[in-house]
Amino acid sequence: MPRAGLVLVTGWLTVLFCAGAVQAAPVGPHAPDNPTQFAYLAEQLRKSPVHVSDQIPREVPRSTAPAFAREARRLGVPTYVMVLPHASYGTAADGLLAGVHDRLGRKGLYVALSDTGLEAAQTYGVDLPSTADAVTEAVYAVPYDATPREVFRHFVDVVTSGEAHERAEEARAAYDDGGTDEPPGLHTDTTERENQSFVTGIAVLGIPLSVLLVTVHALQRRRVRRAAAADGPVRVPGARGGPQGGGRTAGGGTTGSGRQQPGGGPGPFPRERLLPLMLGAAVLGGLVAFTASQIFDDTTSGDGTRPTAADMRARIDRVSAGLRRDPLYLDPESRSTLDGTERAHLRKRLRELDVPVVIAAVPTPPDDESGGSTELLAKQVHDRLHRDVLMVLADPATGVIELVNYSTRIDDSYLVDRPRDLAYTGPAEEQLGRHLDELLTYVDKAPRARTGGRPYDPPPAADPVEEKALPGLFTGDFEAGMVLGTFAAGLVFGLVAAARALARRLVRRGRPAGRGAGGRGAGGRGAGGAAVPAAPDRPTLSWLRRTARQDLDVLTAALEASASLPEEARRRAWECLDAAALLVDGDSDGRIDADATPVGLTCAVVLARAGRTAIEEPAAARYVCHRNPLHGAARRRAPGRPSGGAARSLPVCETCRVAPGPVLRLRSPGSGGRGAYAPYPTLTGPLAALGDGTGIDQLTLDVREYFGVH
Repeated sequence: MPRAGLVLVTGWLTVLFCAGAVQAAPVGPHAPDNPTQFAYLAEQLRKSPVHVSDQIPREVPRSTAPAFAREARRLGVPTYVMVLPHASYGTAADGLLAGVHDRLGRKGLYVALSDTGLEAAQTYGVDLPSTADAVTEAVYAVPYDATPREVFRHFVDVVTSGEAHERAEEARAAYDDGGTDEPPGLHTDTTERENQSFVTGIAVLGIPLSVLLVTVHALQRRRVRRAAAADGPVRVPGARGGPQGGGRTAGGGTTGSGRQQPGGGPGPFPRERLLPLMLGAAVLGGLVAFTASQIFDDTTSGDGTRPTAADMRARIDRVSAGLRRDPLYLDPESRSTLDGTERAHLRKRLRELDVPVVIAAVPTPPDDESGGSTELLAKQVHDRLHRDVLMVLADPATGVIELVNYSTRIDDSYLVDRPRDLAYTGPAEEQLGRHLDELLTYVDKAPRARTGGRPYDPPPAADPVEEKALPGLFTGDFEAGMVLGTFAAGLVFGLVAAARALARRLVRRGRPAGRGAGGRGAGGRGAGGAAVPAAPDRPTLSWLRRTARQDLDVLTAALEASASLPEEARRRAWECLDAAALLVDGDSDGRIDADATPVGLTCAVVLARAGRTAIEEPAAARYVCHRNPLHGAARRRAPGRPSGGAARSLPVCETCRVAPGPVLRLRSPGSGGRGAYAPYPTLTGPLAALGDGTGIDQLTLDVREYFGVH
């Protein structure tokens, strides 16, 4: 019995051993080994502690493995790093780390990274308590556009900081549901570069142009104020506020570099002063452009990593070599979706077909060498195989199947018209094997063609370096920004000018109102040494129209406010007002006529000021200065030669008695305010009589007769 029992036990053990050997043995004489994902990755980590997948060279080239290794050495414990496509981890990256650790059998920190960031990190047999907090902090605080290298560097920084828990809590509080949605981006993308170019265009043209316009406006306003001051009050000898004879002569506007326009108003802004301002604006624009180029200095949208030619062809070489050995190639970095029975069955079907067919179960992530194009991946693999073949590409993660026929004599339209169009989708774990078997059935039944088909060459993939390169800062929307900057400069200038005008108006309202030209107040004072009104020797048409309107309004208001005046003074003032109205308001509509001539406007201003003098100082209202009637009342007489005649005594103002000023010159009446200036006594009209010393009463009489009013 003992010997029989021993024989029986030995027999059962032999049967079990043989069954296990048969199950583990490959099918067919040439069937290669198919290690699981765990075993493959463990083998790669046994060769090097950092494994970078060859399937995402655009985002993480394999040549960056030494950079990951340098960061890992900072942790002070054995560290194993895997960088795989996100789809390779499935739903549980922790499970992948555990499986790899079981196959590798080494203590240390295991880190799983993907093209989307940090997937998981686990310690096995080493003391690194900050690992979990560092993972949490990286999930919340790392920007969405950080590259895997930057994510791993940040993870190492947190682990070695000694403050992993505090930083994890801060990140959770800042970016959790109750905080900010996500941290700001780390890199400049194409959209952001367009925004930078747009803003730079606005600043490069808008800022200098705004400064130029505002500066010219401010300088021009200062010239206007200086011109007004030059044409402003003239202090007579003995006047309060200045020494004897220390005033400016009437109409004595500045000349030379000031370039005051005749009539007291400044001319156009001097070109010799505008050119330096424009040069300064150009320099300012250059400084703005230089500053923008230093601030927006990114040239790529990533961390500057550039894949090598070897990085870009590594997976193609791997898949091609695998298909040379076996018509069924399963990506070892991806989760296995075909069990041993399905793999054996598919290999058997492939060998029995009379058409060369290969199946490559590999993913096509967007960061692979083909840019996510299955057609380009098929072409690159076919170029390595150098033989006619019907290539089947199956994505192990999504279950999508695509066919590319390279010169095999098979009717492609038959395959395309099959159910579900052979583009199967669904859970790959459950359906991929069945769908591939159905596909091979359709291939076996497909009619044979006389000639082999060949697909169109797919477009080449984008260059990985150019793909990451950013457009230049001064391209794209830069020109649109310059256009908007021009409008923005005009808007800024308009706002500044409006603000200055409003401020001046508010300041003027806060000052006491003057009493008008020709008397005390704004622009002139009476006897006793007061200032005389503004009196340019070559007034412009615009100045005359403006001054006539103001002085007539002042005289009208003064007459209405004066209840008790001597009869002679009231008569003279009213006659001056009536005569002035005849000269410039022929329509009797209360407005100055559009066709009023410089001579008529000047005569109206003289009469308005004389009427005001008659109200405030009746004794001084009979005569005005014969050299320039705009000077106002003549209280003295001085020798002169009227119209080239004999010398005699003529009325003059105090200033012209001390130092005779220039004779008033006006543009001819028929020139429309644009002709040459001529001495006023030589022009036609009642005003010319003042050059001979005619009094105000005679002037009002001449005006009425000139217009036929009695």
